[in-house]
Amino acid sequence: MLLEQERRDVCLTARSLASAVGCAPGESATVSVRSGDLVVVTPHGVAPDQLQPADCPVMSLDDRVLEGRRDPAAETTLHMAVHRRAAEHGRDATAVVNAFTADTVAVSSALAELPPVHHRAAALGGAIAVTPYTTYGTGEISDQAVKALKGRDAALLANHGGVALGRGLEHALENLRLLDWLCAAYLRARQLGEPRVLSEDELARIRQRDTYGWAGPDIF
Repeated sequence: MLLEQERRDVCLTARSLASAVGCAPGESATVSVRSGDLVVVTPHGVAPDQLQPADCPVMSLDDRVLEGRRDPAAETTLHMAVHRRAAEHGRDATAVVNAFTADTVAVSSALAELPPVHHRAAALGGAIAVTPYTTYGTGEISDQAVKALKGRDAALLANHGGVALGRGLEHALENLRLLDWLCAAYLRARQLGEPRVLSEDELARIRQRDTYGWAGPDIF
């Protein structure tokens, strides 16, 4: 079986995603991981707790299905576009996760951008772009996602949800959870008033601080 370990890892990540964030009922999340020129993606029509490695399609970067007893999920077009761009530009991102959570849908349906209201936003690249609304599972939404992810590890898809990249599946899931948390924090802050947004200079200082351990750059 092609990429057997990667297919097992995709199944485990899909189950973790379903339990880690509040996804919409039904098919509301898609997971993929790239190994060289091959990509494993979650299939269409299988609940996460029923997913088996053999269900997961293995695809080439030119969108050919090479193996798998199920069809790819509708969001596969988006995943493949992101993987192609990452491979072409030498990014170390090998995993993609997208999900429809209440908070990512709420923010993506109301804002043009998720402002950085917490220093952890720096880990995703700062302010998170929201794409224009397009129909899911199309080339148009794939193109918009690729643009929104330029220089970022996450993006919001208007009236749709969130997408995150990672150096591996665990990292991509962590980034998706962080995106969801940042959306929730922003929504809660808006209930109290206009949130204070971190500036680009403040984000740059945060990134510099992240390069140090507990002591920081100036403890002595």
